[in-house]
Amino acid sequence: MNSAPLRLGARTHRFTESVIREMTRLANRYDAINLAQGFPDFSCPEPLKLAACEAIMANHNQYAPTWGDVGFRQAIAEKCQWYLGLSIDPDRNITVTCGSTEAMAATLQAVLDPGDEVILFEPFYENYGPDVILAGAVPRYVRMHPPHWSLDEAELRAAFNDKTRAIIINSPNNPTGKVYTAEELGLIAELCQQWNVLAITDEIYEHITYDGREHLSLATLPGMAARTVVINGLSKTYSVTGWRIGYVIAPADITALIRKVHDYLAIAAPTPFQKAGVAAMQLPRSYYFELGQLYREKRKRFLEILEASGVRTLPPQGAYYVFADIGDFGYHTDVEFSNYLVKEVGVAAVPGSSFFRRAEEGHRFVRFCFSKTEATLEAAAERLGKLRQTLRLAT
Repeated sequence: MNSAPLRLGARTHRFTESVIREMTRLANRYDAINLAQGFPDFSCPEPLKLAACEAIMANHNQYAPTWGDVGFRQAIAEKCQWYLGLSIDPDRNITVTCGSTEAMAATLQAVLDPGDEVILFEPFYENYGPDVILAGAVPRYVRMHPPHWSLDEAELRAAFNDKTRAIIINSPNNPTGKVYTAEELGLIAELCQQWNVLAITDEIYEHITYDGREHLSLATLPGMAARTVVINGLSKTYSVTGWRIGYVIAPADITALIRKVHDYLAIAAPTPFQKAGVAAMQLPRSYYFELGQLYREKRKRFLEILEASGVRTLPPQGAYYVFADIGDFGYHTDVEFSNYLVKEVGVAAVPGSSFFRRAEEGHRFVRFCFSKTEATLEAAAERLGKLRQTLRLAT
């Protein structure tokens, strides 16, 4: 009998399990308030719940068409027309996926070959690196520089080379809240066209921006429609993270490749939630104004909570996270601080190191999510008040 250990795939040894989901498990274990994982703890719009129930009762419970429900794809195209000004063919340019997470994975597996390089901006959403590695490609990192998470043009230009196949842009950004400017996106567009590179844009937080900033999709810039893949979904805008409905908008030739991968990864996204997605796409434009106002108020409230707790912050420009500086508290690492926070204070946050290639780059940071009810934020404020004592001890 052969007693040698089985030979298993080496790719998965190059990354860890999700730190974000691990912090949710710790929050549950220690009965902590979960400000780690990025989900709202309040209700989604009533029309969506009714539409989902109606779809189930109408027996829309079997496989949807692999590329996505026809009505939902049409509704996505119509919304893209009025919101982004993009003319989208729902039959040739849209693929509905199991969340934007699968959308990104399917896209990268469809367009990359082993040895290709993909530019990632750092700090980055933790899925991107593993997604690139699982596609057999090589992540190439370009730093965003605190405190405003600005780009250095020379560093970005130096990252492009003959091996560069794609660049991933997440705006509004998770974890920093950065909203890319028109000038920054213009530079990215110039480099993509110069080096014949595909842009993959994660726009899941498109409707959550602050201080007069507006979301700009790279696909709308001159010369970029034919070389941009837009990834989005229902989760954040409509507060339905558990429905797992995402979608990819891409040129027809790229869509054909993504659909092949999606078919073998997932077959189809959940049918009743796609039916309900039509209701989401058809919400009045006033919904997005009210959503923006809701998050402006939550951002203001949570920044006040952190300030009262002694945590240094920079107001996010978009999304619903605060990437906070915890360097004043005297902990050697962000992980030590996060463990203290969840076990002793009763609040869960995400260690900043999970958003960096080298852990030490994130030791001063933790990410908080503020897409919570007022009751949750009030309870968090009471617990986070304990941090003042920790700060006094550190100084």
